[in-house]
Amino acid sequence: MDAREAALRQAYDHALRWLASLSDRPVPARASAEEIVRALGAELPDDPSPPADVVDLLATACEPGLTAFPSGRFYGFVIGGTEPAALAADWLVSAWDQNCVMRAVSPAYTAAEDIAGAWLLDLLGLPGGSAVGYTTGATMANFTCLAAGRDAVLRRAGWNVARDGLAGAPAVHVVVGEERHMAIDVALRYLGLGHPDAVGADDQGRIDPDALRRSLAAAGECPTIVVLQAGEIHSGAFDPFAETIRAAREAGAWVHIDGAFGLWAAVSPPYAHLTAGCADADSWATDAHKTLNVPYDCGIAIVRDPATVRAAMGVHGDYLIQHEQGDPSDKVPELSRRGRGFTVWAALRSLGRSGVADLVERLCRHASAFAAGIAAIDGATVLNDVVFTQVCAEFGSDERTERVLSRLLDDGTTWISGSTWRGRRVMRISVSNWSTTDEDVTRALDAIRRAAATA
Repeated sequence: MDAREAALRQAYDHALRWLASLSDRPVPARASAEEIVRALGAELPDDPSPPADVVDLLATACEPGLTAFPSGRFYGFVIGGTEPAALAADWLVSAWDQNCVMRAVSPAYTAAEDIAGAWLLDLLGLPGGSAVGYTTGATMANFTCLAAGRDAVLRRAGWNVARDGLAGAPAVHVVVGEERHMAIDVALRYLGLGHPDAVGADDQGRIDPDALRRSLAAAGECPTIVVLQAGEIHSGAFDPFAETIRAAREAGAWVHIDGAFGLWAAVSPPYAHLTAGCADADSWATDAHKTLNVPYDCGIAIVRDPATVRAAMGVHGDYLIQHEQGDPSDKVPELSRRGRGFTVWAALRSLGRSGVADLVERLCRHASAFAAGIAAIDGATVLNDVVFTQVCAEFGSDERTERVLSRLLDDGTTWISGSTWRGRRVMRISVSNWSTTDEDVTRALDAIRRAAATA
C-alpha cells in the first residue's frame, strides 16, 4: 500500500498543478513527440522502478508536449473539458476497477448506469424505456445504433444477420445528407453497408427533405436506413426532423440521429426547438465528453426498442452470469470497458436539470459572442447562422484565412483550427468547454484580431 499511495499522491500533485496552469498556459503543446521520447527514455529498463518515480517521470517529461484541451481557450474541435464531479468520479472508476459487463457482478455499476440512462432520456426528451449503452465515443455509439438498424430492417425483409451474415443478404439502402459527419461513413463501412446515398443539403448543411424523398422513392421496397443530424460540424445546424422522419416512416425506414454534440440542445428551453420531432426516430447517438463534459471516453448509444439492440449486440457465454433484467454488455460492442456510467451519473447529479441547461446556454452564448466579435473585424465574414455552438468564418480569401490561422496558433493564446466548408477555407470555432468564461472569449477574440491585423 505504501508504494501505491506514494504513486497516487504523486499523480494527484501533478494533476493539480496541470489543472492550475490551464488559465494562463499557452494552449498549443510546446514540445515535439521526438523531444518527449528523449525525455521519457526509449530504452526499456532492465530493473523495476518505484511507482512514484515512474509517475513523476511521466508527468514531468510529458507536460511540455501536452495541448491544453481542457482549457477554456481551446476551440479547435468539439472537445469538452471535464466537469469537476465527473473528473473525480473517473479517478474512482480507475481505483474501483470494476468489471462493467454483468449486473450480478457489479450491482453498483449497473445501478449508476441505469439511473444515468433514465436521467438522459428524461433530459433529452427521448422515449422512456429506450436502451442506453455507453461506448468509447460517438463513432462507436453510431456504430451500435446502426448495427441495430441494419439487423432490424433486414429482419423485416426476412433475413437473419446473426445467423446468416451479410453474404447474400438484400442490399440495405442508407440515405444520408451530404454534410454528415465522417463517423457515419466509418460506422457503415465497419458494418459492411458500404458507401451511403448522400443527398443534397442546404447552405447550412441541413438535409434536403425533397432530395430525401426522391432517394427513398428510388429505393422502393429495399430495406432502408435514414441518418439525420443534430448539429452539423461546421454550422451547428439541425436537420428538419419532423418532416424528414415522417418521410422516412412512410417508406418504412429505420431512422437514426447522429447528435454527437447537438442532441443536448433538447435540455434547454431556448434551444429545444432545434430538436423538435427528434424523439420520433428509432435511435440516437451522442458523446458525453462533448457537451456534457465528462472525461474521455464516453459515447452514448440510445435505441428505442431494447430488444433490437440486444439482438445486435448481446453476447452469451456459459461462464457469464446473465441476469434476467439484462446486462450492460447487452447494449454495446465492448465487454472489457471502463465504468462510464459512474462519470455520467456524477456529472448529471452535480449539475442537476438546471445546471445542464445552463451549461448548454452558456456555450451557445459564447459562440454568439465569437460571431459578433469576428464580424466586426475588417475583412472577416461569419459564414453560418450561429444557432448553437459552432462558428465558421473566413477572412477574404483562402490564403488570408490560412495566414490568420497560422498566426493564431503561433500566438498560443487560443487554439482554433481550420477546415474546408462548402469549398472555402474557414476558421472553425467549436465552443464545448464548461470552464470557458467571458474573459476567455475576450482573450481569444483579441488574439484573432492580432492575427488578422498582420495576415
